[in-house]
Amino acid sequence: MDAVRVALLREVLAGTEWIEATRRFAGSLRTAVAPHGGGLLLVGSAGYEPWHLAAHLDDEAAWSGLPELSPTLVRHRVPAGAPAHLAVGPGRLAAAGRGATLLVVTPERPDAGLLERVHDARRNGATVLALDSGDRDLHALAHDALTTVPPPPEDAASPTGLTDASGLDLDTVQHLVSAAAGENGRPAPRRHRRFRDRLARIAEGLATPPPPRW
Repeated sequence: MDAVRVALLREVLAGTEWIEATRRFAGSLRTAVAPHGGGLLLVGSAGYEPWHLAAHLDDEAAWSGLPELSPTLVRHRVPAGAPAHLAVGPGRLAAAGRGATLLVVTPERPDAGLLERVHDARRNGATVLALDSGDRDLHALAHDALTTVPPPPEDAASPTGLTDASGLDLDTVQHLVSAAAGENGRPAPRRHRRFRDRLARIAEGLATPPPPRW
């Protein structure tokens, strides 16, 4: 989702809780990573890998001049031959402690193994944030959490993202969060691009796969 669509979505959502909620959550993310200059670990569940959010945060980090927003994607299964930045397995969570921020993103209930790793990371001093469908056990471990609507049944019609004013799906919310996380940052050095240049660049990639890094 490009900046123009985010702006239009915010227009549609004006007067609902979502504008403030996503900006608040993005503020919690910035507050957690800024003092340590990074240390952001992004992890999903066994059945959901948040590579899309990873790519958007990486892009926002570069454009806003906030490199601490660039995440390390932690994967439950690392395929053979994966490049180094995509070969970080769940063992990385065991080393998460003070100065690290663990952002758990999943539309499904996290399994016991993931919850145990998140618990250990928090006990060791990591900040835990959750973007999910409202799992009680995960929220009990999180310093801050944002709840989206649960995914529809597999035989249901394809969701549109914006279901109604009271509920948004995970994909839509993570676009709003990543955009808000990059706001109020300082301009990236030596880039000097105008806002319209940024919009043109993002629009150009609307139909393309995620950035090569991901």
